[in-house]
Amino acid sequence: MRVLAVDPGLTRCGFAVVDGGAGHRACLVIAGVIRTSPDQDAALRLLAVHDGLSALLGEHLPEVVAVERVFSQHNVRTVMATAQVAGIALLVAAQAGRQVAMHTPSEVKAAVTGTGSAGKREVQLAIARLLGLAEAPKPADASDAVALALCHLWRGRSLTRMAAAASLVAGVRPTR
Repeated sequence: MRVLAVDPGLTRCGFAVVDGGAGHRACLVIAGVIRTSPDQDAALRLLAVHDGLSALLGEHLPEVVAVERVFSQHNVRTVMATAQVAGIALLVAAQAGRQVAMHTPSEVKAAVTGTGSAGKREVQLAIARLLGLAEAPKPADASDAVALALCHLWRGRSLTRMAAAASLVAGVRPTR
């Protein structure tokens, strides 16, 4: 399975493409950030993120797009911009007909380190070790996206199976 993971941010939107599957070690394909300038109009910045994510989807052909679920912070302006970028990521995935999954920061941390309260450095060390890298991708937004992709590779299948089982119990036929 190939996952495109998006760590939403308006100035630096982290992304990672990771391959993995049952019985196979996860493999990092690419990680980086889409940068926009705070001096630009917000609409143009969102368009740049849209175009960057669309290009990544077209080039790397992921089966699923995993997006970090936006959580409440003290700075409302930052939360709004982050939520707008998350919305762009969801839109790009839907336009491409890809499955979408959302994971909270604590789910991501727990998946790669074993604890939902891990710090950034612990997460970076864990992903470097898990992927056999000399060091974690930089900047931190790219590392966060890699961690998100790993989280989805390991948790996404079980979540999909649980949703399908719940649908069967409810008498609804699961879709693929």
